[in-house]
Amino acid sequence: MRTTLTLDDDVAQQLERARRRLGRSLKQLVNEALRVGLTHLESPRAPRKRRSTKAVSLGRCLRENVDDIAEALAIADGERFR
Repeated sequence: MRTTLTLDDDVAQQLERARRRLGRSLKQLVNEALRVGLTHLESPRAPRKRRSTKAVSLGRCLRENVDDIAEALAIADGERFR
């Protein structure tokens, strides 16, 4: 199949370096890279490790209602808010 492909500059530079280093044609290198990349994308991912966070008591809330953010911050900073 023949197609036109527009590459980002950094990808084109990586391909050119690899082409020189491995002594392969651009066509061979692009096909190999796409095969490896697509196989990786299609492979099932390993389940993530479950992580948990330990609960810590921060004490009682200084205000029952913290809808007014400016007031809540002023209280937290120790200022008298009116």
